[in-house]
Amino acid sequence: MALVTTDNLKAELKTFEIACKDDSVLDKMVELCICNRLDTDQVLLEWLAYSTTKDGLELTLNNLEHFQHEVLNKKSKSKSSSWKDESYYRTRDIHSLEELIKAEEEEENLLDSYSTPGKSSQKRVLSTPEHPQSKRTTALLTSPGLLLSPANFSPSVTPSQKYSQRSGKGEVVVSFGAVQGARWTGRQDPGADVQVNLLEQPDESLRSGYKYMFQRLRDVRNVLSEKIEEIGEKLRSRFSIEEFSAVSLPAQDSITVLGQICCDSNGKLNAQSVLLEAGPEHGGQLVPVDLSELKQYSLFPGQVVLMEGMNTTGRKLVASKLYEGDPLPFHSTGAKMENIEVAEPLNILVACGPYTPSDSLTFDPLIDLINVIVRDRPDVCLLFGPFVDSKHEQIEKAKVTETFETIFYRCIDSIVDGTRSVGCHLVFVPAQRDVHHEFIYPQPPFTLPNLSKDQTQAQRVTLVPDPCTLLIDGVTFGLTSSDILFHMGAEEISCGTSSDRFSRILNHMLTQRSFYPLYPPAEEVNMDYEKFQIHGQMLVTPDILVVPSELRYFVKDVAGCVCVNPGRLTKGQVGGTYGRLLIQRSAAPEDGKRESPCLTAQVKLESLPLSLLFTCPLERRTAGCKEMINQTNMCTLVTYRVCFLLFFTWFNVELRGQTPSASSTSHPL
Repeated sequence: MALVTTDNLKAELKTFEIACKDDSVLDKMVELCICNRLDTDQVLLEWLAYSTTKDGLELTLNNLEHFQHEVLNKKSKSKSSSWKDESYYRTRDIHSLEELIKAEEEEENLLDSYSTPGKSSQKRVLSTPEHPQSKRTTALLTSPGLLLSPANFSPSVTPSQKYSQRSGKGEVVVSFGAVQGARWTGRQDPGADVQVNLLEQPDESLRSGYKYMFQRLRDVRNVLSEKIEEIGEKLRSRFSIEEFSAVSLPAQDSITVLGQICCDSNGKLNAQSVLLEAGPEHGGQLVPVDLSELKQYSLFPGQVVLMEGMNTTGRKLVASKLYEGDPLPFHSTGAKMENIEVAEPLNILVACGPYTPSDSLTFDPLIDLINVIVRDRPDVCLLFGPFVDSKHEQIEKAKVTETFETIFYRCIDSIVDGTRSVGCHLVFVPAQRDVHHEFIYPQPPFTLPNLSKDQTQAQRVTLVPDPCTLLIDGVTFGLTSSDILFHMGAEEISCGTSSDRFSRILNHMLTQRSFYPLYPPAEEVNMDYEKFQIHGQMLVTPDILVVPSELRYFVKDVAGCVCVNPGRLTKGQVGGTYGRLLIQRSAAPEDGKRESPCLTAQVKLESLPLSLLFTCPLERRTAGCKEMINQTNMCTLVTYRVCFLLFFTWFNVELRGQTPSASSTSHPL
């Protein structure tokens, strides 16, 4: 507040043309400003508003006293009451809550000393541990265990209403493979004798040495050029091409060029904006590409391709043929597996964060997932971040009572302690949305300093980077928590292809041999290209590729690799999905054909969306509608009409010969 003087008041009064004939009035106004913490302009504005309502009162001592009682005193009372409410309901931690409760108990004891013995004894009985506390105390601190548990880390203790009222929990929405009498429980001793290792151990450079805001464009260019040359050599040997031509060299004959797809602007790629950028060994220049003669193509920015066509002027390449690469070979140990049939299949659970609903920071979905783990007793649990989501509303507004690291550590400790009786192996994969962790790709693994104190539990926990290739009992898993499906789905263009977009994107990942082949990356991905060249490339084609995404869940077989999108455990304010797999290594058959180690896989639902009706067989459609109505207590005419329209639409498609597969998992973006 600025210093208030009589000179300032005189100047302000002259500005508003308010007459003041007595200096005592000015002294009184200075007193009012100091007592009510007002500036000169504020008190004059209040006086103008007051005098206007009183038909233009003169500025006198008598009128100032009425003004003080009718206006300023009321405002000071409202300010003090709002300050008390704000101080009482402000964000508190466990220590401030304990101090507040202790102060209230002392106040109650002081009041008890002036009350009758009967009333005093009654109050003491109510405050004993055997009897419930007062409502005010209960609202402040429901239980110490609740504040110390990961179920609540924010001042708002209200759980998500939509999540608590979800229906259809545990429904299977996607199935892959067919195994009679599949056993969805782990071995008798889950986690025992299960080997979980990284295919190639990351060196210490992944944990340090990141160049934050200091990545040179020359280094990025070198990484991209080496990628073009490496994939180009594989394509040259596969298609028996003698040499590549320069992309901008005019030629009257058909030429074969090597380069990387890019866009001619900052917008989305389309058929008219495709450019081909050659590597330094072939000129390093850009040339527009005409795709009109290609009957079939699927392209995205950053894709390394071979193109055959005509470039008569050197300014545009008219492509007539497109060459794409092959995936890497699968991992082979070379060891003999004579007794592989005796080994039991492994039950693997896959879940991806966030583990809280968007309208509350309670970890109810995580607690439900722990209950599922205890019930089904899987051998291995693959848990992807984010564990403390940076996009959560309460995280963005800093409405938490503890540090992000503390919330994360308690969350992990709860998972480890909650599954102690099961003994399953836990694998934690970070995500860029983990607010406490390194916001960069490739992402280093988590660090858990408290876990090293308990060696027994530390042996069943594996911390891996993002991305990574994991070896579980000889079966290779490709893991990445980046939403590459969403990012590439927004950039990829195609024409004349028979496969769905998900299959095309996954095939691009395998043929480009990269966990993130898109360039430039999405704005939310901070790429360190020097580390990406070492840790972001696929070492082998994984047997199972796990790619969690915001897009629809699925399980697909792409080029012999089982690709799984388990979805996210929560979708907004409601429950989401998680996945589970049965895997078993088998000996190489006599004919030399490879068999997938994934026997069967499922994606299960935390809450039942309406789209589940489209994944059920025909004979279950109407029964599924009625079951939904019974479970959600929505037995109204409107709901029956909706179910009837859904069934009628499907039946029309059936009559026209466009029968959708009951187990189809391909859906448009």
